[in-house]
Amino acid sequence: MNSNPSTSNDTAVETKFCTDCGENINLRAVVCPKCGVPQAHKGRSKLAAALIAIFLGSFGIHKFYLGRPIWGIVYLLLFWTLVPAIIGFIEGIVYLVMSEENFDAKYNVPNQN
Repeated sequence: MNSNPSTSNDTAVETKFCTDCGENINLRAVVCPKCGVPQAHKGRSKLAAALIAIFLGSFGIHKFYLGRPIWGIVYLLLFWTLVPAIIGFIEGIVYLVMSEENFDAKYNVPNQN
């Protein structure tokens, strides 16, 4: 009896629904095998990265958010010079005007397990 509920729970965790046709697909599927529609990868938000860069860019918080901790530490070490604040503001604007595809390609690369 216990194997059936745990099996159904395991499959529920490892699957998701296609964003277009609603088919139950593998959680890591990049493209739906039924309809061929690319699946959205939930990852870092372009808007969140831009807002963090604009308002907290002087401390490099946006670099930590985007998975660039070495650059975040550099920003933290130099925050008193105000140079990271200026660069962070510019980077925030760049993130806002960057296309979703370019942002995802650069910062939301899925893990290749």
